[in-house]
Amino acid sequence: MNKNAIWTAALLAASMMTAAGTSGEGTPGTVGPARTTEDLTLDEAVRMAVRQNPDILKAEDEIRRTRGVVLQVQAQALPQVVVGTGFSQESKNLLLAGAPISPGGSPITSGSGTTDAASAASTSTAGAANPMTQSWDVTVTASQLIYSGGQVVAAIHIARDTMDATIYSLRDVVDTTIADVRAQFYAVLLDRAIINVQEENINLLESQLKDQNNRFDAGTVPRFNVLQADVALANARPQLIQARDDYDVAVLNLARTLGIDTRELDGGMPQINPVGELATDEKPVALDQALELALERRPYLKEQREQVLIQIENIKVALAGYQPRLTADAGYEARNNEYSKSLQKYVTGWFFGITGNWDIWDSGATYGEVKQAKAQLAEAKETYDDAVRQVDVEVQQALDQVSESQDTIESQQKAIDEAQEALRLSQERLRAGAGTQLDVLSAQVALTQSRTTLVQAQYNYNIAMAQFDRVTAANTRWQDLFHDPLVDRQRRQEGLPVGDADAGAKTAAETQQPGSH
Repeated sequence: MNKNAIWTAALLAASMMTAAGTSGEGTPGTVGPARTTEDLTLDEAVRMAVRQNPDILKAEDEIRRTRGVVLQVQAQALPQVVVGTGFSQESKNLLLAGAPISPGGSPITSGSGTTDAASAASTSTAGAANPMTQSWDVTVTASQLIYSGGQVVAAIHIARDTMDATIYSLRDVVDTTIADVRAQFYAVLLDRAIINVQEENINLLESQLKDQNNRFDAGTVPRFNVLQADVALANARPQLIQARDDYDVAVLNLARTLGIDTRELDGGMPQINPVGELATDEKPVALDQALELALERRPYLKEQREQVLIQIENIKVALAGYQPRLTADAGYEARNNEYSKSLQKYVTGWFFGITGNWDIWDSGATYGEVKQAKAQLAEAKETYDDAVRQVDVEVQQALDQVSESQDTIESQQKAIDEAQEALRLSQERLRAGAGTQLDVLSAQVALTQSRTTLVQAQYNYNIAMAQFDRVTAANTRWQDLFHDPLVDRQRRQEGLPVGDADAGAKTAAETQQPGSH
């Protein structure tokens, strides 16, 4: 089987993570029914699915969302500049409420002519009698987090690990989508092959009915033979009708995975004609090598490893609750002069300060958060170990299905040869008068069953290979432009170089030679 387009599709998936939304032929969601072609190969189907499959598009949107989360969390460690302004006006009665007032409405003065606040100046006394009812201010404040006990740094690591996890999730979605496209494409080929088998069966039964009619007209066979052949033909027609219905459903399922909107099409059926054959020349690798490939490449496992790293950082976030938090504030302020009657007269100046808080006693709240974080880490590790076992089982199941299909194909190929010979002999015996019509019909049924079983086995083989490629991540091979810390640790232990980390970098896929895994 030619899988060049499968690897090309993976390359398109990698480019979509940064290029989605731009104009052009590769823009997700722009390929509609008008762009479908009459003949559709498997390679073209994979390219179309990677370009516009809804699951892949949603995974790309999730990556964009997590990139926004990274920016949002990183902002906590950077300076924050805020501009504030305000204007207020109050009733004079409210401003004079704090000063003693005589029955005549003037502030009470002492015998020396001063107010009760002996230290107040004459200007202040005059201002108290006729206060400024309007005020304004403009403030520019810069804040910088100085120390948070490692909480912000750990939160940044969590955001970056989360984005890496979403990238691995996209890879897994791409692999799953490719496997689904292959399975649904093979289902179309299977139903078409079954249609051909049933049509051949119908043709043989029609020729058998015609032969019996001719013999009946010649008086060599009874009417029973004609009725028997007619009933056999009538019983075979529903199977052909069912096969055609199954074919239509398979095409619709494939169109949905490819992102084709069938509502705008005439008759509701996509104008695509999947072409290909159920070849069985592709062979899987040995079990030991397959298990190693799955552990090395499977994006699902890498996503679970990222969850472990996230929970490790969550513990650091919880432990930061034991530490103080310090913030520095500095700024510049301009406001009206409160000793002046004019709003145009103002004063300016700078200010600076450091604020901090430390929860010395929180009744065990931080302790509880730490215990939760540690429990979540243990759960993430157990989930990863279970995921490894699950992948091992999936690999072994896929290989068993491949082996089972191979054995079935070999047995049915021999059975078809024998069924064809049995049908020929039964027809010759009938012509010679030594056989019966029932023998011919039974042989015909056996031949049809063998052909159907062979086609089904070929389909099962291709499905098993599609699943094998998915569970071993053989459909795509990705080049990491960001670090997997667990892989880095292993490379350091082996004395291998470790590249530059770039958690926000995009991923790319590299092609491999056909037949290699």
